[in-house]
Amino acid sequence: MQEKVLILDFGSQYTQLIARRVRELFIYCEIHPYNHLPEDLSSFKAVILSGSPFSVRGEDAPHPNLEEIKGKVPLLGVCYGAQYLAHFYGGNVSPSNKREYGRANLTQIETNDPFFSKVAQDSQVWMSHADTILELPLGATRLASTHDVENAAFKLEHEATYAIQFHPEVYHSTDGKQILENFLIHIAGIQPDWTPDSFVEMTLKELKDKIGQDKVILGLSGGVDSSVAAMLLHKAIHNQLNCIFVNNGLLRKNEFEQVLQQYEGMGLNVKGVDASDRFLDALEGVSDPETKRKIIGKIFIEVFDDEAHKVEGARWLGQGTIYPDVIESISVKGPSATIKSHHNVGGLPDFMKLDLVEPLRMLFKDEVRRVGKSMGMDPALLGRHPFPGPGLAIRILGEITREKVQMLQEVDALFISGLKEWKLYDQIWQAGAIFLPVNSVGVMGDERTYENCVALRAVHSTDGMTADWVDLPYAFLQKISNAIINNVKGINRVVYDISSKPPATIEWE
Repeated sequence: MQEKVLILDFGSQYTQLIARRVRELFIYCEIHPYNHLPEDLSSFKAVILSGSPFSVRGEDAPHPNLEEIKGKVPLLGVCYGAQYLAHFYGGNVSPSNKREYGRANLTQIETNDPFFSKVAQDSQVWMSHADTILELPLGATRLASTHDVENAAFKLEHEATYAIQFHPEVYHSTDGKQILENFLIHIAGIQPDWTPDSFVEMTLKELKDKIGQDKVILGLSGGVDSSVAAMLLHKAIHNQLNCIFVNNGLLRKNEFEQVLQQYEGMGLNVKGVDASDRFLDALEGVSDPETKRKIIGKIFIEVFDDEAHKVEGARWLGQGTIYPDVIESISVKGPSATIKSHHNVGGLPDFMKLDLVEPLRMLFKDEVRRVGKSMGMDPALLGRHPFPGPGLAIRILGEITREKVQMLQEVDALFISGLKEWKLYDQIWQAGAIFLPVNSVGVMGDERTYENCVALRAVHSTDGMTADWVDLPYAFLQKISNAIINNVKGINRVVYDISSKPPATIEWE
């Protein structure tokens, strides 16, 4: 039986980071909204209360039911969670009279408590709160302070209930991972046995039991998530899995043929469907981003449904849904409550009478890659950059035409192949080219030109939630710019996007 940690989400922008750090300790955890606790709490060996944009003193403050948790299983309150434990159990929380945001250093630590084992006396931590704990709750002992925050950490007597005012989950807290390890492994006694191999073993058994002799249809995209989901299903049910790879005409240059060949080399039962004309005809002249997405989504479902009906006896639809998609579809109010309108989580059009099977729905992207590696999948496939579901449609700003798609495919191919040639591709989270609705003056030979402009984009990220632009070598940018202008007719200007997320997004639409 997998030992689990429950993370209660109060709407913090960092909640997913807590889960990621716990998973990095090879411990399985789940995020649940504070007001929708799991029915069986006995299966969780520890509970973590997340931060929140709300104040415990506010009328709209989230109030979890801790009756079956506090004092019965090890409990850790982080930021809002710490303030909640102080405010509602006899302490005093008030607005801060000093700025308590950003880096701070622990000035005093109770080293005798295992919670701070192997943590340096002046360890850097990350603060992010508008309230401060003036008085500890009844029966509490202070464990740590900073220069400005007297009650930076505390523990309740006679129970394994801990609270910290800072965020151990962010990289700025240098000993944050050690603190989580101390709490979960040394205090809660959880075994770190959540590994890719154990996940594969457990998932294959679950898939076999769940699906039995039924058939499954899965839409492949060429990306990491759907590919790993397909391999798991293939290992579990073999030729009961029917994969469909749809060419919407908005893939990268030659991607349909290359990816289809790669899938067949993996032994998958896959059918390629070239519906590019159907998509491009419907998109001709469309410029609004949301309209583009809706058209693509509608046609994809129609094409997929047509092909699905050709598979007799299909009962299940496989999807490459991953954990951030699930979290964003159930999160509580607050910054973490962003719902992806373009991702189908837990629901299907009424006319598709299929049940969902989502073997990756509890994994983060980096875990998906590790699971794929444990199954011996091609590193080149697992290392592929994320690519938007609507494809190049949302990398063409303004109206869609076949000519623009073809030009952008050529530009993208030169950019991506250049990154690989310069050994830069694997250092980058995501890269691509954007066709701008701009014509600019240029000179080619002795002639004046008035042609199109493209922007190149490359970012570093760990999960896509935040991203920094990549400082590509000038020599590389110069070479790629020249290659694009010299080889792609209709392009006479190349620019490089140096904005980060936030405030910008990774994609332009």
